[in-house]
Amino acid sequence: MGGGAAQASAQAPPVAQHPPGGQLPVLLLDVMDTVVYDPFFHDMPRFFGLSFKELLAAKHPTAWIQFEKAEISEEELLRIFFADGRPVDGAALRQHMADSYRYLDGMEPLLQRLAASGTQMHAFSNYPSWWEMIEKKLRLSRYLQWTFVSCLPPIQGLRKPSAESFATVVQHLGLPPDRLLFVDDRRANVDGALAAGIPALRFESAEVLEAQLRERGFPL
Repeated sequence: MGGGAAQASAQAPPVAQHPPGGQLPVLLLDVMDTVVYDPFFHDMPRFFGLSFKELLAAKHPTAWIQFEKAEISEEELLRIFFADGRPVDGAALRQHMADSYRYLDGMEPLLQRLAASGTQMHAFSNYPSWWEMIEKKLRLSRYLQWTFVSCLPPIQGLRKPSAESFATVVQHLGLPPDRLLFVDDRRANVDGALAAGIPALRFESAEVLEAQLRERGFPL
């Protein structure tokens, strides 16, 4: 019997990587270039007739980050967008960005399945008030809560990968870090989560993420 039990044990499937207690983690999802295509790197430069490198050289050095942190308004962003003070057609830029937002391939069906399985999901995004344009077009709130956006409480003024941003998320949810699972396309943000004790995955594609979540016991 002992040998048979050992053989059965050796052939058993790997144990799913659940947190203590067998509960599935709460998902913290980056939005831009994880769930939604980010127009900042290609579409925004094209709007201005510039390459991304040219846009970086011409824009105000901190205005976009200040906008993400709600330190300045959209009006102020547009006023100081370029270091040389050239005017920006704000309405046209907003429309251009809105037209560019779209789900990354495979992400909406994956979110649908996760939501249907009862998985709790929260956005955790460095993004300005334009998150509302994303919501209006793509309605992410059908699947997740816009809980953690750098322009809104409870993390207003904080951006990944700061330790304070992750600590605030943990405190707000009232869960131990190992009850969470963070997903982001940027290595620096993944490393920030890991440093905070939060399990984390670097996003590559919807297909890869689904396989990783299945390995962790998500019923997909």
